[in-house]
Amino acid sequence: MEDIEKYKRAKERLEELKGLYIHAIIYVLVNTAMIIFNLISTPDNYWFIWPLIGWGTGLTIHAFGVYSKGRIFGSNWEEKKIKQIMEKDKR
Repeated sequence: MEDIEKYKRAKERLEELKGLYIHAIIYVLVNTAMIIFNLISTPDNYWFIWPLIGWGTGLTIHAFGVYSKGRIFGSNWEEKKIKQIMEKDKR
C-alpha cells in the first residue's frame, strides 16, 4: 500500500512541475511575441513591460507554490492535521 501512495504523490508532483513548465514556456513565447509586436507597431512606447511584469509575478508565485510546497506543509502535513483535529474532537 505504501508504494501506491508514493506513486500517487510522485505523479501529483510531476503534474505540478509539468504545469509550471508549460506556464513558463507559454510566458516566454507570448511575451516574446508581444515585445516584437510592440517594437514594430509603437517603438516609442514600451507598453509590453506591464504585462511582462504582471504575468512574471504570477509565474513567480506559481513557481514558489510548486517548489516550496514540501517545505511549508511537509509530505504528511494533511495526515498529521487530520489526526490532530480528530484527537481534539474526541475530547
